[in-house]
Amino acid sequence: MLSSALAAARVRRTTHPSMNTTASPLAILKLAAIVNTLRGCRLFAGLAPDDLDQVAAITVVKPLEKDQYLFRERDPALGFYIVQKGAINIHRVNAAGKEQIIHVFRAGESFAEATLATDTGYPADARALESTQVLLIQKSGFLSVLRRHPDLALRMLASMSLHLRTLVGQLEDLTLKDVETRLANWLVKRCPDPNSTRPAPITLAMTKRVLAAELGTVSETFSRTLAKFREQKLVSVKGKVLTVLNPSGLSALLRRNLGE
Repeated sequence: MLSSALAAARVRRTTHPSMNTTASPLAILKLAAIVNTLRGCRLFAGLAPDDLDQVAAITVVKPLEKDQYLFRERDPALGFYIVQKGAINIHRVNAAGKEQIIHVFRAGESFAEATLATDTGYPADARALESTQVLLIQKSGFLSVLRRHPDLALRMLASMSLHLRTLVGQLEDLTLKDVETRLANWLVKRCPDPNSTRPAPITLAMTKRVLAAELGTVSETFSRTLAKFREQKLVSVKGKVLTVLNPSGLSALLRRNLGE
């Protein structure tokens, strides 16, 4: 796919707003990678090649080292982002200094779209969980694109709605359930068939520490809860793979904890 995007970029380089006839092969390759990432993002699915070029022209590539901050809460909003590779941890820190992860965004996912409609700055902190590269879609330029393509505004609303549903579900988990129930719920949701008695392997896309934070707990409590599931023969752990040995049994535990 990247090779086809590169070929298309070569064909269009004489008309692209950010390219000229003397553009180097490296510059063309970088443009192709940006366009390829934009095309893979749900927001821009189906957008015409020339329109993708317009968005690429207002896009800035930002590499981040592990644990480097992309922005801090209340920093002026420069635009929204798409993860090109790696992972971004969006979180807030409470008065006690405890970090609460809001969501972890990975390759192909967009975030901070809501800042397009406000001047209050970013509502949380964003930090790279690993070596990461993101695309910054600059606010001023993208607002002009939205005026020409109102259908994109509807996609932005759909994306923000999806983020809101995620936050509502997380809030429910944090306020209504204990750590055991939250972990059981997290595992059951990722089983292909929660009523099966066949083992279901789940490969973690994050560290156990990050998962613990997403579940609203600390590493020690998460490890104790996981050990309890292992003792009950519900889960086994090998590296980054958590295997639910008996999805049906874990689902039954979840229902009991929920009082169903």
